[in-house]
Amino acid sequence: TFTVEEAVETIGFGRFHIMLFLIMGSTGVAEAMEIMLIAVVSPLIRCEWQLQDWQVALVTTMVFFGYMVFSIVLGLLADKYGRWKILLLSFLWAAYFSLLTSFAPSYIWFVFLRAMVGGGVSGHAQGEENRQIVAMCSCINPLLSLGKVFWLAGSLLIIGLASVVNPTIGWRWLIRIASIPGILLILVFKFIPESARYNISTGNVAAALATLQRIAKTNGAAMPEGVLREPTKERRGRFKDLIHPKYLRTTLQIWIIW
Repeated sequence: TFTVEEAVETIGFGRFHIMLFLIMGSTGVAEAMEIMLIAVVSPLIRCEWQLQDWQVALVTTMVFFGYMVFSIVLGLLADKYGRWKILLLSFLWAAYFSLLTSFAPSYIWFVFLRAMVGGGVSGHAQGEENRQIVAMCSCINPLLSLGKVFWLAGSLLIIGLASVVNPTIGWRWLIRIASIPGILLILVFKFIPESARYNISTGNVAAALATLQRIAKTNGAAMPEGVLREPTKERRGRFKDLIHPKYLRTTLQIWIIW
């Protein structure tokens, strides 16, 4: 028998991992553009709607409030319905509300719609297990570090676009252009498999095996011999575990750092 982790290690690094790295890394570009967008739009909406400082600050606050609330909701839904479905939903959600933001008739609508965008962006984290498929190959840790460049690229891209678009055709068109990367990523979702780890955890061994065989075929590698086995059933984590005396110090440290 063999586990999902053992299968990925046996298959090794190849074309599938490069493709997955580029697609999942590109989600960082789309995410950074949507988050950083407020920084380059705020001065313009301040003038257009005659906003006070606290009103401008509230826009950013609501984006991250939506991110915080929906990350919990989408995380629970991903555990129930699968990572792939929620990841796709989050991109559709974020792109839809981002486009709507460009037509916001008032400040209140703008704040509400950006909060919804934050909620959609929070769902991108559901692709983390696919990133971990790449991470299982310990020989490519430098490649994973390089993945951080995608967020930086998205941030620089939105700033560069703003310097050209804002003075010419306005901030509403900047928002529409910024939503394009997220829309394009939706088109390549067929290349992203459901997490084999998720499938095996739900007892769907056939689907997990199919994903691993797809990875092996793309890489031109062989699957390990034997039968894919389900992991030993363990009690799932609960929120109150975070404040258990054994983990409380670590929990508080992580919260403060974040």
